[in-house]
Amino acid sequence: MSLEDLVMLPWVTARRALGDRPLRFRLLAPPYPAAGRGVLRTLRVRALDGEHDGAWELTAGYEAYERI
Repeated sequence: MSLEDLVMLPWVTARRALGDRPLRFRLLAPPYPAAGRGVLRTLRVRALDGEHDGAWELTAGYEAYERI
């Protein structure tokens, strides 16, 4: 499975596919107070450079957001 194959998968599926790799997780959210709705999906996965102990960065976001 390539990194591109992980895009738009549910977060738990993508995390399982990455195995035991060290991971930095980022949640993409709107610039206003909001509650995530729907499935939390993988938006981007990339290998970080050497200064992060070989960690990977996974950015995720919900299918929709509701302003609160």
